Amino acid sequence: MVDITNHSPAVCFLLGLPRSGTTLLAHLLQQHPDITAPPEPWLMLALNELGRVDHRHPAGASMIKTATSEFLARIDRTIVSRAFANAAYGQYLAAARKRIVIDKTPRYWMVLEFLETLYPKAPHILLMRNPYAIAASLKSTWGIPLQAEPSYSISISSLADLLIRLPDSIASALADLVLGLPKLAAHRARPHTQLVQYERLVAQPEAEVCRVIAGLGCDPTISAPATTEETEYLQSSSFGDRKILDRQAVDERSVQTWQKQLSIEEMQTVTDLIGADLLVELGYEQELRQAQQAGVVDKGREVTELYRRIFEIWWNLRCSDGGATRLDSSSAAAPTHSVRQPTESSYRSSELPKNAEAQHLSGSETEDGVPLATRALLSQALLASEDDRAAQLDAMRDRDAVIETLRKEIARLEVALNDGVP
Repeated sequence: MVDITNHSPAVCFLLGLPRSGTTLLAHLLQQHPDITAPPEPWLMLALNELGRVDHRHPAGASMIKTATSEFLARIDRTIVSRAFANAAYGQYLAAARKRIVIDKTPRYWMVLEFLETLYPKAPHILLMRNPYAIAASLKSTWGIPLQAEPSYSISISSLADLLIRLPDSIASALADLVLGLPKLAAHRARPHTQLVQYERLVAQPEAEVCRVIAGLGCDPTISAPATTEETEYLQSSSFGDRKILDRQAVDERSVQTWQKQLSIEEMQTVTDLIGADLLVELGYEQELRQAQQAGVVDKGREVTELYRRIFEIWWNLRCSDGGATRLDSSSAAAPTHSVRQPTESSYRSSELPKNAEAQHLSGSETEDGVPLATRALLSQALLASEDDRAAQLDAMRDRDAVIETLRKEIARLEVALNDGVP
C-alpha cells in the first residue's frame, strides 16, 4: 500500500459560522506571500458524501451507493479521501505558487470529525463572533426572519413549520446558530487550534493577523498591511461575503450595530435558541446583559435544549434519504459523518421569499387537499429510478412519525415556558 501521509500539502481549516467574519479573516491572511485562501471550497463536505448522488441519477442512486460502498469497504476509505484532497489542495497551491492553503468553509462544523480523520494534525483557526451580531447580519444580509409574526414566524407554536413550511435556506441558517455554534464552542479545546475573536480582530487587525500568521509557522513581519483591497479573486467567485468588496479598510462599526438592528423580540429569539449559558461561556456575558437590560429574559437551559431537539428533528427529516446519518437524539450535537448539506452558505437575499404568501408556499395545500411538501416527496419518488422508489416512499411514511414527534417536543416546550417563565 502506498503511504501518502508524508506528502500532504500544508492545509489549514478556517472555521466559523456563516456571517461571523470568516471571509474578512481569510482575505487578510491571504495577503501574506506564503498563504492562499480560496473562497469556500466546500471540498470536505463533498468528499464526505463520496458515493452518494441525487436520487434522479439515471444509473440509480441506491445502486451507486451500494456499489461504491462495497468497493470502498475493501480498502481504507480515509486514505482514498485524503489522496483526493491532497491532490486538489496540492494543485491549487502549485497554481497559486503559495505554501499554505486555507480552506475557509463556514459549514465545516457539519463534518468536524471527518476533518479530524483526514487531517488530524492540520492547524485550525476558529473564529468566534457575538451571536447577536451574527443573527443581525443574517437578518440584514439574507433576510432571515427572527421575530415571531402571525404570518410567518419561528415562534414556539409554529415551529412545526420547520418541517412543512419553512424554506430550507432559512431553517438551515438558523440551524447554524442552534446546532453549529455548540459544536464550534466545543472545538476550542482541540490541539493545533487558534481562537480568534471577531471583535478583537476588527479592533486590532494587524496584531491579530500577525499572531495567526506566526501560529501557522510563517514570518509575520513580511505580511502586507491589513486592508480589504485586492479582492479580484472574490469578485469572480459565487461564495464569500460580498460586502467586503465595498470596503477599503477594516473597521469596528459592525460590532455594536446589532443593538439597533434587532428588536427586543428578536434578541429574545436569539437568546432562547442559543442559551444564556453558551453566551457566557463564549465570553459574551456583557452582550447578554445588554440584551437583558433591553427586556430579554433568560428562560433557562431546558428551553434552549428543547429548541435544539426540535432543530435536530428537522435536520433528521431533511437527512432521511437513506444516505445520511441522523443526529444522535440523546444529545444536542450536530451531525459529523455523512450529512447532507441542505443549502448554500452564500445565497443572496434576492433568492429568499419576498412575502408571506411565497414563504408559505411550500406548506400550502393544493386543490385536492394534499400539502405541497408531501406532494413533492411523492413526485421525487415517481421520478426516482425503480431501485430508489421504495426508499423514497419509506421516507414519506416516516414523515408523519417525525412530525408527530416534533409536535410533542413543541408541546413540552410550551409547558416549560408557561410553567417556569415569568
